[in-house]
Amino acid sequence: MLIIYAISKKCNRFSMLQRAIPHISKQMLVNQLRELEDDKIISRVIFAEIPPRVEYQITEYGKSLAPVIDVVQQWGQKDLETQRIS
Repeated sequence: MLIIYAISKKCNRFSMLQRAIPHISKQMLVNQLRELEDDKIISRVIFAEIPPRVEYQITEYGKSLAPVIDVVQQWGQKDLETQRIS
């Protein structure tokens, strides 16, 4: 979910994702990106440049997850508020 959120906020290159999610290992990030790509949630765009540049984008199918992510985010915020009050 963090990866999808980061890519949706224009954090679309591998190094940017590593900085945005510092607690994820390089190998785990690679694996998750491949899995999301296999599931057609994100697409990988390779630019024919020297050095090569790769960017990730949310697919239309992936964008359909936005309402689910919003609900989970709202739940998380309410849960944090509840924990602060307790």
